[in-house]
This record gives sequence, structure tokens and C-alpha cells, in this order.
Amino acid sequence: MIPVTSLPHLNALLNSVSAVLLLTGYYFIRQRNIVAHRRCMLAALGSSGLFLISYLVYHFSVGSVLFEGQGWIRLVYFAVLVSHTVLATAIVPLVLVTVVRALGERFDKHRAIARWTLPLWVYVSVTGIAVYWMLYQMEV
Repeated sequence: MIPVTSLPHLNALLNSVSAVLLLTGYYFIRQRNIVAHRRCMLAALGSSGLFLISYLVYHFSVGSVLFEGQGWIRLVYFAVLVSHTVLATAIVPLVLVTVVRALGERFDKHRAIARWTLPLWVYVSVTGIAVYWMLYQMEV
């Protein structure tokens, strides 16, 4: 059993895995390797899903974690946090619609939404790592 205090580290790892899988999946679709693209994107969905479960378990157990940085870094932190939070909320239905369209082989509709979903999903994954780093790894 993973201790609750280790979940932020797991969450950062899962966000990192998601970002790498998303970018790799994008590479594969640009190479027209549909099978590898599908595998990467479904794996990214899985790692993001595991992240969401771990994140919710952690915050239901611990509550909010306060950022202790002061000065200009505090402004940076809240700018990243707000954009991350807003887009993390929006990305869930976008990802689900994008995946359903792909699995339903409605590739024209899939491509139309995927060109928005992918960069937003990558941004949410990367800014999740940044929020983790600023909360748990940065010296204040």
C-alpha cells in the first residue's frame, strides 16, 4: 500500500508519463502509424485516469496544500495553478469526446476536436508537474 504522503510524487510521475505518451502518440500519428498512436493515446488516458484517482484520494485525505512561496514566485504559482485548474476541468469532457469519436471511427470529427484536445491535455499534464514541483520540491 502506498502511503498517502507519497501520492503527490506518484501524481507527478503519472502526469509525466501522460505527457510523454501524448507527445509520442502525436509523433506516431504524424508518421501515420495508427496502431502505435492508438496504443499511446489509450495508455495516456489510462495514466491520466490513474492520476485523477490518486489526486482525489490524496486531497480527500489531506485537504488543500498551501503554497508558502513569497514574492514574484507566488504570482507565477497562482497563474500556473489557475490556468491548470480551469483547463484540467475542461479537458475531461474534451478527452472523452475525442476518444469516443476515435473508437467510433469517426476520424474526421476526431481530428477536428483532437487538434484542440492534444495541446490542452499536454499543457494540463506539464503544468500539473510544475504545480507539484512548486508545492513539494521548491525551496521557499
